Amino acid sequence: MKPAWDTLSSEFEASKDVVVGDVDCTVEKDLCQEYGVQGYPTIKYFKADTDPKGDSYSGGRDLDALRTFTEENLGSSAGCDAATGEACDERETKFLEAMKGKDADAIQKQFDRLKGMASKKMAPELAKWVRARIGILKQLVSQDEL
Repeated sequence: MKPAWDTLSSEFEASKDVVVGDVDCTVEKDLCQEYGVQGYPTIKYFKADTDPKGDSYSGGRDLDALRTFTEENLGSSAGCDAATGEACDERETKFLEAMKGKDADAIQKQFDRLKGMASKKMAPELAKWVRARIGILKQLVSQDEL
């Protein structure tokens, strides 16, 4: 299941609506206990109208099943399209325009900074904005370059 989960995470990285993450319960025992995780792997999802401890996912564990559930129940993988500007809000458009004028080194520096931020705890809105910018940067250069 891990490869499917990692692919799902990559596909939704630029999403404005969905965060795909994982927790190692052998390391984060207190967190897993707090959220009622008893068996592994356990998949929990969170929405505004769900229990604060999350709801348990019981569907298929392959990529297609995970992707379908996520798109139908949680949100789209679509983010700001750097090539066309579609689905970009005002802030994303400003960021996109600013980054289009930068060289590859400047884009790499910004990408590294944002990836570092993304690994830390932050308010949901800030996390969403960090993910959106990472998604834009990935579109501006080849994945191999980042």
